[in-house]
Amino acid sequence: MKLVIGSDHAGFPLKEQVRAMLTAEGHEVVDLGAYNAEASDYPDYAEKVALAIKRGDAPRGILICGSGVGVCVAANKIPGIRAGMCHDTYSAHQGVEHDDMNVLVMGARIIGPELAFECARAFVGAKFEIEGERFVRRFNKVLAIEKKYMRAE
Repeated sequence: MKLVIGSDHAGFPLKEQVRAMLTAEGHEVVDLGAYNAEASDYPDYAEKVALAIKRGDAPRGILICGSGVGVCVAANKIPGIRAGMCHDTYSAHQGVEHDDMNVLVMGARIIGPELAFECARAFVGAKFEIEGERFVRRFNKVLAIEKKYMRAE
């Protein structure tokens, strides 16, 4: 799977580890920064990852900051982005299967590399349950909410 990945300075070390693991497992991972651990602002990378997905550069992405909260909030400001913070494998796959989550968010100060690897694997291995009528119905309601409040582009 092709993915975009990004982080701020706090998430940089874990981003590098997750990127290396996914690449080693055969995924194409496009790194959108940060490229070092110097102080940086999480909204910049959340926007880069979200816009890359919105443009169709990749179907999914991963964002990492210290807690995960900042990049999650920022990414979800972009129409079409469904970012979810997951620090367990169930949420990482269920978010895709039931809610068509397209950005996995993790907090580098919350989880370690091994759990982050497992969450990333669960995320990339999951598929939206389009045959599940209740999931499609709920997903369409989410899209309707987004459309209702979206500013003209």
